[in-house]
Amino acid sequence: MSSIKRTVLFAHLQDIGVPHHLGPAIASVTAATTEALVIVLASQLFRTAESTSNHVQQWDHVQRLLTYVYVKATKAAQDLGKVLLDISIVLKDPSEGFPNNFGNGMDMCFRIQGDPPVPHLPDSIETLPQVFVVPDKAIEAHPQHSVCATPSCDTSPSSYPVVALGGTFDHLHAGHKILLSMAAWIASTKVIIGITDDELLKNKSNKNVLESMAVRMERTRSFLQLFRPELEYEIVSLRDVYGPTGWDPNVQALVVSMETLPGAASIDSKRSAESLPPLRTFVIDVISSESEKLDHEDMEMLKQTKLSSTFIRDWIVKNAV
Repeated sequence: MSSIKRTVLFAHLQDIGVPHHLGPAIASVTAATTEALVIVLASQLFRTAESTSNHVQQWDHVQRLLTYVYVKATKAAQDLGKVLLDISIVLKDPSEGFPNNFGNGMDMCFRIQGDPPVPHLPDSIETLPQVFVVPDKAIEAHPQHSVCATPSCDTSPSSYPVVALGGTFDHLHAGHKILLSMAAWIASTKVIIGITDDELLKNKSNKNVLESMAVRMERTRSFLQLFRPELEYEIVSLRDVYGPTGWDPNVQALVVSMETLPGAASIDSKRSAESLPPLRTFVIDVISSESEKLDHEDMEMLKQTKLSSTFIRDWIVKNAV
C-alpha cells in the first residue's frame, strides 16, 4: 500500500469492549499514512444527545478502548520511524451526523470490510477514494469479552456540566489525547483546559524544540473540536497548580493522570480553604505502566510504546527534524 499524507479510517463497534479484531487494520492504515490519521469509531453507544447513556459509568471502558487504539496506532507509527504522525480518535454516533468540514484536506478514506455503511457523511468524505481493509476475523469470531451499556442503580451524575484538566500539552501525543478525550467524554457543557505557561518550562529538556504556548493552545483546541465540537472549550495559561479550579465555583469535576494526582489533592485543599465545593476527581490510569485494567498482551504493547513529550523532543533533536 503506497503512502498517503492524510487519511481517515471508519470502524463500526458493536460494543465498547477492546476491539482487538481491528488491530491489523489499524496497523496497516497507520503504515500507509505519513502525516495525519483520524480513526472514527462509530457506535450508537457514543450518543452525546439526550439519552440513557451514562458517560461517567462508562469511564473505565472508554479509556481502555481509547488506550488500546491509540497505543496500537502509535506503536505502529513509532516502529516505522514516524514519531510525528498525528493520530486522533473520534467516538461518534453516526446518526448524529458530522460537521460539514469534517474530512477537509483528507486524501483517502479507509473502511472495515463487512461494516455497515456510515450515514450522513459530508461530501468531503464521500468523494474521497475508498479502500476497504480486513479485520482479524479469528479474533472477531472469538471475542475475549464484550461490554455493552447497561442500566445501573448508581446515583452519580451521568456527566458534569463543567470539567477541568491541565498539562503542558507539548507536541500533542496519544497520552495527551486520552486525557483530553476523557475530560470531554464526561462533560456536558464546557471543558476548561489549563496549559502550563512558557515561563514554567524553562528547565525542560530540549526546550529549544518545545512548542510555544500559542501552538500548544491551538493544537489542543483543534483536537477537542474534532473530538466533540458541540462543547465549549476555555483554554487558559497555567502559572500555578490551581488555575481556574482554585477559584471557579462552577467546576464540578477534575481529570488527572496518575503522575498529576498529587496536584488534585492540592486543589482540594485550596478549594476547601476558599469554601468552594469539592471536585469529583477522575484518574486516567490505563496509560500507567502498572495498569491493572489492561490484559497482558495490551500491557506489553503499552510498555513498548513511548507516550512522552520528552521522548518526542529527544527524537526531534537526534533526527534534526
